[in-house]
Amino acid sequence: MSDRQVQTQTVEQEAAALRMLLHRYNYEYYALDAPSVSDAEFDRLLRCLKEIEENHPDLVTPDSPTQRVGGQPLAAFDKVTHAAPLLSLGNAFSAGELRAFDNRVRSAAGRAVEYVVELKIDGLAVNLIYQSGRLSRAATRGDGEVGEDVTSNVKTIRSIPLVLQDDANAFPASFEVRGEVFMPKPAFERLNRERAEKGEPLFANPRNAAAGSLRQLDPKITAGRTLDFFAYALGQRQALPVQTHAEVLEELARAGFHTNRKHRVFQDIEAVISYCASWADKRRELDYEIDGLVIKVNDLRLQEELGNTAKEPRWAIAWKFPAEQAVTVVEDIFIGVGRTGVLTPTAILRPVFVAGSTVSRATLHNEDFIREKDVRIGDTVIIHKAGEVIPEVVSVLAEKRTGAETEFIMPSECPECGKSVVRKAGEAAHRCVNPACPAMAREGLIHFVSRDAMNIDGLGPSIIETLLDAGLIADAADLYKLSVAGLAELERMGEKSAGNLVQAIQASKEAGLARLLFALGIRFVGAKVAGTLAKAYGQIDAVAAAAMDELVQIPDIGPRIAESVVGYFADPEHLQLIEKLRQAGVRLEEIKPDTPLAQIFAGKTFVLTGTLETLGRSEAAAEIEKRGGKASSSVSKKTDFVVAGAEAGSKLTKAQELGVPVLTETEFLAMLETNVI
Repeated sequence: MSDRQVQTQTVEQEAAALRMLLHRYNYEYYALDAPSVSDAEFDRLLRCLKEIEENHPDLVTPDSPTQRVGGQPLAAFDKVTHAAPLLSLGNAFSAGELRAFDNRVRSAAGRAVEYVVELKIDGLAVNLIYQSGRLSRAATRGDGEVGEDVTSNVKTIRSIPLVLQDDANAFPASFEVRGEVFMPKPAFERLNRERAEKGEPLFANPRNAAAGSLRQLDPKITAGRTLDFFAYALGQRQALPVQTHAEVLEELARAGFHTNRKHRVFQDIEAVISYCASWADKRRELDYEIDGLVIKVNDLRLQEELGNTAKEPRWAIAWKFPAEQAVTVVEDIFIGVGRTGVLTPTAILRPVFVAGSTVSRATLHNEDFIREKDVRIGDTVIIHKAGEVIPEVVSVLAEKRTGAETEFIMPSECPECGKSVVRKAGEAAHRCVNPACPAMAREGLIHFVSRDAMNIDGLGPSIIETLLDAGLIADAADLYKLSVAGLAELERMGEKSAGNLVQAIQASKEAGLARLLFALGIRFVGAKVAGTLAKAYGQIDAVAAAAMDELVQIPDIGPRIAESVVGYFADPEHLQLIEKLRQAGVRLEEIKPDTPLAQIFAGKTFVLTGTLETLGRSEAAAEIEKRGGKASSSVSKKTDFVVAGAEAGSKLTKAQELGVPVLTETEFLAMLETNVI
């Protein structure tokens, strides 16, 4: 832009022209990897725009490049429910597991399959929503269903477009983009140098640094960190004029998104395996961390046909790099006591750097593991880390023994309470038999407040420990007696933090029966089983009164689970806790809609295909299940209805071939409204 051109423009026109130019240069830099101006020229133009906006605040737009510096600090992150869940990926650690994945896919497809292979960026997954070509919201993955609104922070990342390029005509007015926020290695090293100079704790690896930077309540801190982003998928199925995932990546790049150009398309699994293996060493040449590669079915219709399990897609898998190993010394063995009383030995290691982080502990599982490996205190050992939080001991280097090593003996008394420890016949675990063991109480409380249980934000292990030490709580019900005044007196707990914590505790009263049953820590009752029990009985007194022969009739409830449930509610102390929770106002019933819905779909199976304009696919599935029906991912002779939205594909064709009734979205909505099939 020449000075003469600038002089002929109004200030408003000049600002608009600068914004357009800067967006274009950003697109060239990140999406095309072909910048046409220097960084100095880009910065000069950005300063010009910033100066105009400072003199004319009314000209500032939400998508202006100047807004990447970060806004006002937040009090907390708002929760965001994803329209379609962000599923996790199954893992493969060998060529054999990749071949098994290929066999499953080809068997289901009935033909040869083409794959796209992408680098698996080691960062933090985020979901972006664009409205009319502009970024409107960004959220973390969270638990896959609910994440945190980090829009203000994401806007500071230059490789995420605030406004799409004109070439993005293929995208609908509203759509989701999914990708990975990461911190490049040079930025990570620079950040740690700066923290070291200030005497601040160092980040263990770039992934931790990226996560910590993205979840800052002050966006200006995020803006000061050099984060990057690769887009790798769309969210809900979008009506794009493309047939393959590779074409989706090209459309994303054309719209202005930073995509990883190292993805490749292969016609068979052997070529995929060869490409994956080639990155085992090449990854060290990259200026960002990867922890494997992702293999996806390229055909979008086939992806839809294959569908998902409850946790992961059937059409994709992550190939993880072989475990990285390191040699270190077992300096001691520590015994931890869990919420069920299980004693778990952990090796305290001489700190060693492996797989991107410094490791000082390794799990030893149980006594049998220690005996099998012959692990002794003082031993030199090989440890490996393959996606586990705590690494594992692979083997002992017995040739390095000096004779000073000592054998480890499992204690006969609990290290926390001094009561007897037993090991039942047929079990590998040693357990503390004292129900009043303080370690069990502590770990049980940590579980009670966890995300999948009562989900009490801000109540972490250290605060629970402080509350126990101060005598403010003895069990979960005591949490609901805590006051702002009482908490504010604790060390490092101001009045504002105390108020937020009390508010979060009180809000958890409405978590519902399923979460509460899981939170109680009944042995063998995970989140899924807790949901099954809540659905079957509706309120906790009915669960408590259930007999063994009755429980085993419920799908997914076997004799072992049934025995554990009956045993839990036979304990007077457990019944006393439930009564205390009742008195505290905790909801002991499953959450139901205000007006019970007629079960018009009872026994009916639906398949959803295409794009539904009024309801998202996940919302439609939820409405079906509320009315007693089941939402399936594949069409068969047993399917009762197929709901076909725009751009319906092979599932619609198969339904027509099998004679399965097909509903338009309008007809389906009419069923929901009238409660008549």
